Amino acid sequence: MSQPEFPPPTARLAGIDFARGLAVFGMFAAHVGPDPAVEAGITGAVMQFTHGRSSALFAMLAGVSLALTTGRQQPEVGVQGRQAVVRIVIRAVVLVALGMALTMLDTPVDVIIAYYGVYFLLALPLIRLRARTLAAVAAGLAVVGPLASFWVRSVVDFGAPDGIVGLLLTGTYPAITWMPFVIAGMALGRLDLGSPTVLRRLALLGPALGLLGYGGSWLALEVFGGREALLAGSPDALQQLNSESGAVTTESPAALLVAFPHSGTPFEIVGALGVAITVVPLAIAAVSRIRWLLLPVIAVGTMSLTAYVGHVLAIGALGVKELPGPSLTVLIGFIVVTTVAAALWKRLVGRGPLEYLVALATRPALLVR
Repeated sequence: MSQPEFPPPTARLAGIDFARGLAVFGMFAAHVGPDPAVEAGITGAVMQFTHGRSSALFAMLAGVSLALTTGRQQPEVGVQGRQAVVRIVIRAVVLVALGMALTMLDTPVDVIIAYYGVYFLLALPLIRLRARTLAAVAAGLAVVGPLASFWVRSVVDFGAPDGIVGLLLTGTYPAITWMPFVIAGMALGRLDLGSPTVLRRLALLGPALGLLGYGGSWLALEVFGGREALLAGSPDALQQLNSESGAVTTESPAALLVAFPHSGTPFEIVGALGVAITVVPLAIAAVSRIRWLLLPVIAVGTMSLTAYVGHVLAIGALGVKELPGPSLTVLIGFIVVTTVAAALWKRLVGRGPLEYLVALATRPALLVR
């Protein structure tokens, strides 16, 4: 039986897939890489960099995909627009179910898949907006979301981060503080990412946001007294805030000044978003020059859902109980096996297995008129 022919993607789309492949590797590093708290040198620094920023890149690229599948620069309307909405809804339901199933395996991974389903549903009212409006919404929510989260959680004790409350407010990737990444990605997807001018502007915007987020947090803590305000409440405050809980503590408003991974503060969101935006033009530029060398990573990016689910299953099968912590050898093994498997599957079959099943599940959307 002959294999189906797949047209080669443009440098723009291949660049997005390459960035997504890097995000997959970053998630691997955050989950099965050495603990940056005990690993010294360059390895420790690289491991620390992946925490929070890889998942933020993943979420932003999910927003890019939403835009690309709903009209790219020109939002779809009419029958095609309605079919796109139904596809998104079906995909969201599948992701929530898949995420819940993975969570029930009781691995040490804080599974993000179910959150993605919620993000997609919350993004539906925004899919017809243009890039500038989406960017404004993302910027506003990056500030308002953490403040609203802080206020609500300081007033109401929600207990364990379970169910819909966890997905929206108290979990590891709560929608109230993670939607800015998705919406910003939608804004990027509405841009002409094949334009050198657009890519140059993104290459400037990303580092500027990174400096604003992480640099602003440093100034607030070290120059304007934020550190003293935090430590006045608890000598262990900074260590507790660096625990990657997903939602910043409500013990002190000064906690909103940190930019630790998964702290859910305005500074952390803006800084991580800056890093994620920077990756996109760099990835597209790299693919336009040395695409042949990057094809295996691009293949991983085209089947990121399969790669993510596969690595969670592998962690469960290997009996890993604490993350991070495994050796660098384990991380390299995950990356090599995933890359080789994805490259071979792409070459011999095409679309990733889970990607194919999700696409199959969304086919009923074609019945919408």
